[in-house]
Amino acid sequence: MSKRNSQANKAAARERLRAERERQAKRDKTRRQLVVGGSIVAVLAIVGAASWGVMQLNKPSHWEAAADAKNVTAPKNTSGDDGTTVVIGKSTAKKTLELYEDSRCPVCASFEQTVGETVHKDVDAGKYKIKYIGATFIDNGAGGEGSKNALSALGAALDVSPEAFLDYKYALYSAKYHPEETDDKFKDDAYLIKVADTVDALKGNKAFQKNVEDGTYDNWAMKMSATFDKSGVQGTPTLKMDGKTLTGEGTENAPMTVAEFNTAVTNALKG
Repeated sequence: MSKRNSQANKAAARERLRAERERQAKRDKTRRQLVVGGSIVAVLAIVGAASWGVMQLNKPSHWEAAADAKNVTAPKNTSGDDGTTVVIGKSTAKKTLELYEDSRCPVCASFEQTVGETVHKDVDAGKYKIKYIGATFIDNGAGGEGSKNALSALGAALDVSPEAFLDYKYALYSAKYHPEETDDKFKDDAYLIKVADTVDALKGNKAFQKNVEDGTYDNWAMKMSATFDKSGVQGTPTLKMDGKTLTGEGTENAPMTVAEFNTAVTNALKG
């Protein structure tokens, strides 16, 4: 081998080595860019997931959103702001009995099971009208959403007729269907519809059932609940006439027997 060929071979080798180093440098640079880029994507994904989680935590619940609704869908047979005035009875009745109730309230259930039929008879006879104010505070204390959901379903019944509303309210409070205060059974639409099937006007009523399942009157229920909160009434059941609270004799509680109720109402009607 000549010296010239030897030098040429060495130069070629050096050139190949240089080219290989350049290629390796490019590969290393690309690898670093991929690693950095992947790390950035991973960090962004983590940040994005965390942000989404925070947004979900801060997102108002369905019922909170219903409470904040600007456009309220009120049932038929209502009046006043957002349809929260519910008065049932003959127009000839001179006085109105205000009735404050929470659908999950066990004492309300006892009242309805004992005195409810007397109230219905009095209203039918034109003795007085009923003004209903629904509450949902038990959901806050016991947890759940049954009070709100039942109040919305009562709105669906009221949309059918005042009579359907009274009969359905009576059925919800019945010994057969009213759950324990800690049992949030009224949160289930299927259960509310099952109870409604015991009421002639609501049995198999597709429009009523759809309104219950769609939550048509959820925002109305929350506005009604706000009306209760603003009333200053501290518990349920509470009965008032002419702004005065009706109580059982010698107590500060609502009259819980037919005799106590008749006495309290008779005195209130005279006042």
